[in-house]
Parts: sequence; structure tokens; C-alpha cells
Amino acid sequence: MNAYAQAQSAYAPAAAPTRTARSAEYEVIARISHRLKKAIKNDDFPALAEALYENNKLWTALAIDVADENNLLPDELRARIIYLADFTRIHTQKVLRKQDSAIPLLEINALILGGLKQEGEMK
Repeated sequence: MNAYAQAQSAYAPAAAPTRTARSAEYEVIARISHRLKKAIKNDDFPALAEALYENNKLWTALAIDVADENNLLPDELRARIIYLADFTRIHTQKVLRKQDSAIPLLEINALILGGLKQEGEMK
């Protein structure tokens, strides 16, 4: 590669656009939701268990984040997120014991995705 080509590649625009925290959250929740939906559709319990684990990890991370006293979200929203994280943990256990469906977890994720998308469109 000659000097011109090296300079051109060094100053070329980045391949991936810069993401906001909101868009990164959206992408993670969407990816996990897709895995949950696919496992449910294919009646694939091992894949479902894996997706449930990832979903539970996500909600635990969200709860830890909003529990931080420096979190700027309104207190009521923070409390709701912590409640949803707790519900997700308990409901996940029921799904893993085959006592309930994973559909409510998908519905919660879909509502969160809708909120993230709507807030992103307002800015």
C-alpha cells in the first residue's frame, strides 16, 4: 500500500457510525428479544434457557444502573425498572421450571424497545 492509499484509509470515515447509549441499549434488548422469540417459535428449550439467561443478565445490569444514586432518571422510572428486573428474575425461574411461558418477558422487552425508539425519535 502506497502513502496515498494509507493516508486515504486513515482519514476515511469510520465504517460504523457512532452510537448513543440509547441506541446501544435498544440493540442489546432487540438482539436478546429476537433470541427469545426464535427459541419459543422453534420450541428449543436449551436455546430458550440461554436467551433467558442473557435477558436476566440484562435486567440485572439495568437494575444495578438505576439503583446508583447518581443515575439521572426520575425516581419513579428508576423504581419501575427495578420492579421489572425483579419480575423478570422471578418469571424467568418459572419459565425454566416449565411452569409458565416466556411471552410476558418478550412483551416487557417490546414495551421497553418502543419507549427507547419513541424517545430517540423525539430528539
